[in-house]
Amino acid sequence: MNTNPRLTSVLQFGGLALVLTAFTATAADWPQWRGPQRNGHSPETGLLKQWPAEGPRLVWQVKDLGQGYAAPVVAGNRLYVLSNEGLEDEFVQAHDVTDGRRLWRTRLGKVGNPNQQPRFPAARSTPTVDGPLLYALSSDGDLACVETATGKIRWQKSLREDFGGKPGTWAYSESPLVDGEVVVCTPGGGDATLLALNKNNGNVIWKCPITGANEAAYASAIVVETGGLKQYVQMIAGGLVGVDAKTGKLLWRYDKTVSKYKANIPSPVARGEWVFSAGAGTGAGAVKLTMAGGEVQAEQVYFGAKLPTAIGGAVLVGDYLYGTSAQGLMCVQFNSGEVKWENASIGAASLLYADGHLYLHGENGAVALVEATPEAYREKGRFNPPDRPARSQAMEKSWAYPVLANGRLYLRDHQMLWCYDVKGGSGAK
Repeated sequence: MNTNPRLTSVLQFGGLALVLTAFTATAADWPQWRGPQRNGHSPETGLLKQWPAEGPRLVWQVKDLGQGYAAPVVAGNRLYVLSNEGLEDEFVQAHDVTDGRRLWRTRLGKVGNPNQQPRFPAARSTPTVDGPLLYALSSDGDLACVETATGKIRWQKSLREDFGGKPGTWAYSESPLVDGEVVVCTPGGGDATLLALNKNNGNVIWKCPITGANEAAYASAIVVETGGLKQYVQMIAGGLVGVDAKTGKLLWRYDKTVSKYKANIPSPVARGEWVFSAGAGTGAGAVKLTMAGGEVQAEQVYFGAKLPTAIGGAVLVGDYLYGTSAQGLMCVQFNSGEVKWENASIGAASLLYADGHLYLHGENGAVALVEATPEAYREKGRFNPPDRPARSQAMEKSWAYPVLANGRLYLRDHQMLWCYDVKGGSGAK
């Protein structure tokens, strides 16, 4: 991770030099999907162990963020998030974390698959910050490399037009993975089901064609190493796949956890050679990856129809996995699939882990703090953010994941963005 405190850009306007400062990621930032390591974990400590009845202190809120389900990211003094206004303008924007004011806004393209059913057309993807640049993918498949200081686009590709991409019903909903000099994404389709590009110029490094149900799903790829071999693991329409990070060769696939609703949404969770995946309406399970004769084998260890499958994903803390279903939050022994406890809590939710606790953002809009322990469900506070948006239809929920950075909890729900102080001793009690 880049730990330089900041990057300064100088732009020339005639004879005038304008100095713009964009801060790069530090250990307490949240620079990409599901945090610094893409696993839903924050390394921060010294956070509140108990919330007051009204919740932690609200620092600021933005009421005109634009539509969308995309979660923000935070690097230094800036927050970045995708939104849309109408169906012709989907954009990435930067905000100052001090007060929430917008600093710049850059159009990426139009909203993808506007006639989807059920109909939830909107910005969906979380951008990825990498030093002075960020990588953003619109719901219509417009992938852009953008300068964090100015919002200027360095290069842009269309997953549909340039690579024959085939998204699922609800368009593209993936957060680009930046790994070294490579940016990885999932166009879907038979030519480049998964794709690796040079992050500096967008040139193709490799394409991975996969046969069968190869449409892009709604998860985001992670890095997994097995026997010294680095691979990218991703959920596509046909299930979980592993791809050689160097060559793009398909190594293995596993289809048991494909959602019966064609909604493969939660990103996989991995530790060592173990990978957990889930599909709504079907169930969840774990495979163990082994090397044999130069080939990678994926062996199912367990599968259960009543394990965490909600859109909000799961986090692994020690030997225990925490995630939700429609029935609420549960704690699962990672290597066996045994459920240690479950509680209605705030229902289905997206979540993250920090400083011994789980932060839940419920699909019903509620927010909760729960101790991360296999012993029992121990809630440490809950609240409802103010001015929550009205729903356009009964099926629509609060789907944006929570974000934690530098002692602040960020929550997004369509036009609304809230910033809460969750750092102990910083004004909240």
